[in-house]
Amino acid sequence: MQKIFNLSAQTRDMQKQTTFYAVVSIFFFWGFLAASNGIFIPFCKEHFRLSQLESQLIDSTFYGGYFVGSLLLFVYRAVRGLDFVNEYGYARSFATGLFISAAGALCMILSLHMGKYAFILGSFFVIALGFCLQQVAANPFVILLGEERTGAHRLNLAGGVNSFGTTIGPLIVAYFLFGSVSEAMKGKVQLVNIDVLYVMLIVLFVALALLLLFLRMEENLLVTKREFSLDALKYPQVVLGMIAIFVYVGVEVTIQSNMGELLRLPEYGAIPNELNFPFISLYWGSLMMGRWAGASELFSADTQRKKLLQVALPFVAYSVVYAVNILRAQGVKGVTLHDVFVPYLLFVVLMVVVSYYTISNAAKMLLAYSVAGALCMVLGLCTNEKLSLMFFMSGGLWCSVMWPCIFAQAIRNLGEHTSQASSLLIMMILGGAVIPPIQGWLADVYHIKTSYIVTPLCFIYLAYYGWWALRHQTQEPA
Repeated sequence: MQKIFNLSAQTRDMQKQTTFYAVVSIFFFWGFLAASNGIFIPFCKEHFRLSQLESQLIDSTFYGGYFVGSLLLFVYRAVRGLDFVNEYGYARSFATGLFISAAGALCMILSLHMGKYAFILGSFFVIALGFCLQQVAANPFVILLGEERTGAHRLNLAGGVNSFGTTIGPLIVAYFLFGSVSEAMKGKVQLVNIDVLYVMLIVLFVALALLLLFLRMEENLLVTKREFSLDALKYPQVVLGMIAIFVYVGVEVTIQSNMGELLRLPEYGAIPNELNFPFISLYWGSLMMGRWAGASELFSADTQRKKLLQVALPFVAYSVVYAVNILRAQGVKGVTLHDVFVPYLLFVVLMVVVSYYTISNAAKMLLAYSVAGALCMVLGLCTNEKLSLMFFMSGGLWCSVMWPCIFAQAIRNLGEHTSQASSLLIMMILGGAVIPPIQGWLADVYHIKTSYIVTPLCFIYLAYYGWWALRHQTQEPA
């Protein structure tokens, strides 16, 4: 049975735009909560007296929820013979995922008041289950809401919104965790404020879910029963792309998740957890800078204007991150933002140059960013103090465009297997649950800085996938 809404071309275009903006708004919440883990991890480590490995279980449960969620979708398909998203549609899939995440946010409020670390982990897991269903529907839908040629750029735009959430997430959560400046210096947590934060999230999740249920969306969905199979795995770009997603999410998460412990070293300033918010924010803000550059192709048909936007937008994003941190740092002693943000501009310039020469081809972009990321991670290990920190933090710039580049290459020309491939790729967000604890274990056994050896290894594989995709793609612009 095929669901088709008979609409005029103009109405369909307007509907696509409305749908796109509704879907992109969901990306904000993913980023907001994912980046907030960087604040929760050091807080929980001190509050519950955890080892570095135990503190990384927050990432394990959060990103493990994506894996289990994707696995449940496969079980559903095996039992019912139907793909969940194709059967219920994009809007209902989004809404269901949002309701699940709202339930997880409610569990978080209860868990924090009970003071049980295991329950907090369980709440993160439920939130992630909802996010999984949302992402399985969202990523291919964003690519399909327009020309295939610009699919990666639309994901970059959505990723830019996601990164805005990651930029302000740590700052807002730091405020809700520690409250006033005087209480922050004492490391005291205001549970009432955390309640307000999660109540706000519940209201937003439910409101957006209801909007998607009532928003009339054009959906061309083929809903037929078929025998369960994993035909998508016959395509090498899917298998290699799954590994790439696993590695990419792992390296993106592990850099920032272990950064709080790194900053506590005397070599890096012995910065306490309640004052590490500018570093976490700048790291996630770096993803916004790179993604805004990648999305510049969508804002104008004029070539010269595209190039101008490609250069300008990353610095606009940089200014947004700087401004947000200035507001947050007012009255806080011990935070000197210009010592961090000013030298970091050199890395933003380097990223803009790399983007300028590779943006026309997603595979080439992935290869160049991966090579740059590997080099910066090695230099971070080989240098000391502020310079070393700058190299490690630049990982956010080099990770910025990898999700859309990998995703676009992995689902290219898959036809009816696109939804299944999307589920497989989302399942590989599991990398965020596996790689950070590995680094945490290395930190416990050896040294926190030494543990960052895992990061260049991840970037090297991503460079390989970029090289492979470049060799095997058709000669059309990404």
